[in-house]
Amino acid sequence: MTLVQLRHLIELARTGSFSKAAEVLCITQPALSRSVRALESELGAKLLDRIGRRSYLTPFGEHVLSDARRVVLDAEELRQRAPRFFQGRESRLRIGLGSGPGAMLRTPLLMQAATRRPPLQVEIVGGGIDLLVHRLRERSLDAVVVDIRSLQPSTDLDVHLLPDMRATFLCRKGHPLARRRKALHFDELLDYPVASTPLSGEAALMLLNAYGARAHPDRLVTLRCEDIPSLIGVVRTTDAILLAVRATAPDLVELRTDPPLYAVARFGVVTLAGRTEAPGLVHLRELIEVLMRN
Repeated sequence: MTLVQLRHLIELARTGSFSKAAEVLCITQPALSRSVRALESELGAKLLDRIGRRSYLTPFGEHVLSDARRVVLDAEELRQRAPRFFQGRESRLRIGLGSGPGAMLRTPLLMQAATRRPPLQVEIVGGGIDLLVHRLRERSLDAVVVDIRSLQPSTDLDVHLLPDMRATFLCRKGHPLARRRKALHFDELLDYPVASTPLSGEAALMLLNAYGARAHPDRLVTLRCEDIPSLIGVVRTTDAILLAVRATAPDLVELRTDPPLYAVARFGVVTLAGRTEAPGLVHLRELIEVLMRN
């Protein structure tokens, strides 16, 4: 069954004549007859009765005609929408954000979508990296933004690297350590709960190189959670210390340590290799880069 065959049936119903319909459709009458017979054969029932020079829809033909008109109209609407879609006038993006990227990007991305002209339909979901990548592979997400050091390398994934983000120790204003003017010794941090999202092996190695075995995440981190906004909320109201990307919580106070912590988070926009990208995705990358640099 093809759209052409459905259009043939619609024209026959309108004119009631094979000869007139063939003339309007710019095909021969035998070609039109073959088209209708093929459609009837596929559907397994007669669509038209020929009475003299006129053709009339059978009861089943009238039922098929209603569906045929709807299908042809939907196809025409799709044809008209396609250019608008690829010109960016009608776009939708489904984005998955890991915990760190979500804390920095969720609100700015929604604000950008709310003020963009032409409108951009955006759906943002959060979750762990495994869940987000699974949804990406199922094509229910167009892209995910995650810490790529926790991403299992795979040939079916394309990664667009984003600017590195500096990580540090953070606390609330008024915290006992926030009053210290000199750099803190690492041991002083251990007097307080340390909150963090699960750390990659590379991040753990940075901590070990800087502070020794005491800084192993299994010993250092006492409050571990995938949802960094929840951790930020705890740190804002208690004496807990947050180990996170500085930009995730601009209102918190950065703690200087001796030796200093030279650590970065490495985020990337991950897409499915070989999949045609949503038109708005290139603008998303540019926006995210600007937001992270700022």
